Amino acid sequence: MKIKSLIRTIPDYPKPGIQFRDITTLLKDAEGLRLTIDQLAARYRDQTIAKVVGIESRGFIVGAALAYQLGVGFVPVRKRGKLPGEVLGHDYALEYGTDRVEIHTDAIAPGERVLLVDDLIATGGTAEAAVMLIRQLGGEVTECAFIVDLPDLGGMKRLAALGLKAYALCEFEGD
Repeated sequence: MKIKSLIRTIPDYPKPGIQFRDITTLLKDAEGLRLTIDQLAARYRDQTIAKVVGIESRGFIVGAALAYQLGVGFVPVRKRGKLPGEVLGHDYALEYGTDRVEIHTDAIAPGERVLLVDDLIATGGTAEAAVMLIRQLGGEVTECAFIVDLPDLGGMKRLAALGLKAYALCEFEGD
């Protein structure tokens, strides 16, 4: 409950009717940040994971800290054109159009078990695109972890339909 209480809601951002769940208020709180990373690390400490994959941009913050705690490497999944090396990309649908995420082609070796991390799951489109990239590289997604789940938007169900386990530290119903 402490984690959820530190997440700020900003109404009508980025457009009217959206209740934006802002984790920057959680991240700036030393105890809240430590609790977040510690709870995730406790869940995954005894699992065989080779890398943590974080989705741009808030997934980098959580993912890198978690990778450090677990003693494994960190891999960024970035928006189009942000990675300097050879990349593999996957397009996915947004409410108004499409977007693309990319990963370095040498980021994950075939057979490596990875944990996918982001700050929030809503519809699951970005997470699904990241999973497709990991799978194209031959990686195995052990689980997808989030700070926040918005269950009414169906992202966790979307990941379950792909045969994936997913976990969130808290949820906000109704949006």
